Amino acid sequence: MNAPHQPAGPHHNPSPATAPAASPDNAQAAPQADSPRDASAPGAPPAARKTQPHNPLHGMTLQAIVEALHDYFGWEELGRQIPVRCFQSDPSVASSLKFLRKTPWAREKVESLYLFMLRDQRRNSSG
Repeated sequence: MNAPHQPAGPHHNPSPATAPAASPDNAQAAPQADSPRDASAPGAPPAARKTQPHNPLHGMTLQAIVEALHDYFGWEELGRQIPVRCFQSDPSVASSLKFLRKTPWAREKVESLYLFMLRDQRRNSSG
């Protein structure tokens, strides 16, 4: 039979089956505005470099990523690479950050393009 209904009042403690599970996916879905992403970033603290030395996004803020992509590609090419309105129509870092913080799939594309840019820069500087 069905379990009796429990009221969802201020003292209600949901069972583990009904409580949202804390997972890395849930944590990434709503990143904080100033969460660091890249340990190798010039402004990253030394401790961050040691915790994930091979992760180029660790210690890097989303703002720094967007600014680096803008400097490397420019808004026009960035809008072609990732066709979203914040890069195509009256683009700015501020509007891009607002959109990307609310849109996980677009943020993933930006992070992926940033990693491509880093590989491209290494290729161009080494040969």
